Amino acid sequence: MDRGARALELAGTFLSTVAWLCTLASTVTSQWLTLSTSLLPTESYELGLWETCVVQELGATQCRPYSSQLGLPPDIRLARALMCTALGSGLLGLTLAVPGLHLVHSCRGLRAQEAKRASKLLGGVFCLAAGVVGLVPVCYMAHLTVLRFFDESMPDVVPRWEFGSALFCGWAAGILHLLAGALLVGSALFCQGRPRIEPTPLQTPVSRAAHRSSGTKSEYV
Repeated sequence: MDRGARALELAGTFLSTVAWLCTLASTVTSQWLTLSTSLLPTESYELGLWETCVVQELGATQCRPYSSQLGLPPDIRLARALMCTALGSGLLGLTLAVPGLHLVHSCRGLRAQEAKRASKLLGGVFCLAAGVVGLVPVCYMAHLTVLRFFDESMPDVVPRWEFGSALFCGWAAGILHLLAGALLVGSALFCQGRPRIEPTPLQTPVSRAAHRSSGTKSEYV
C-alpha cells in the first residue's frame, strides 16, 4: 500500500470524526432559527429540534423543551428523525473505517487485507449516506425559513425567523461527511486498482560469475 492511499484514508478518517462532531453539535443545539424583534430589544428567541430558548440581553438563557411530540410541526419532526439517522450512520461509518486503516495491525494475510479494504469501503459508504441524510433537513429548514421570511402576505411588523448557527454547522457537517466518504472510498478503490507485485529474485552478474568459478574449481578437483 503506497503513501497516497494511506494519506487518503487518514484524511478521510479525520474528516469523518470532525463531521460527526459537527453533526452532534448541530443536532443538540437550540440555534437552528433565531428571532429578534424591535418590540422587545432586550430579548431574542432561539428555536431548536428539542427546545426553544429565550436569551436575555444580560446573557441569561431560559430554555423550555417541547411538551408534546405529536404536536410538533412536520419540519421539526422530520429534522429530528433525519439528524438522528445521520448521527447513527456517521458513527457506524467511522467505526467501520478505523479497523480498515493500514496503521491498525489487527490482522494479517491476503484475506485479512481484503476484509480490511471491504470494511474501509463500507465505512466510506456510510459516511456518504450520513452526509446526504444530514444535508436534507438543514436545507429543508433553510428553504422554509426563506419562504416565510419573504412571504408578502404577512405584515412587515411581524417578526420573522432567520438562520441560526446550527444550520451552518449542519451544512459543514454534511459537506465534511461527503468529503470523508469520498476519501475513504477512493483509498479503498485505489488499493484495489493497484495490484501488489511480488519481487522476483534476480541473479546478478557477480553471483553468476561466482557460480561459474565455483563450478570450474569443482571440475579440477
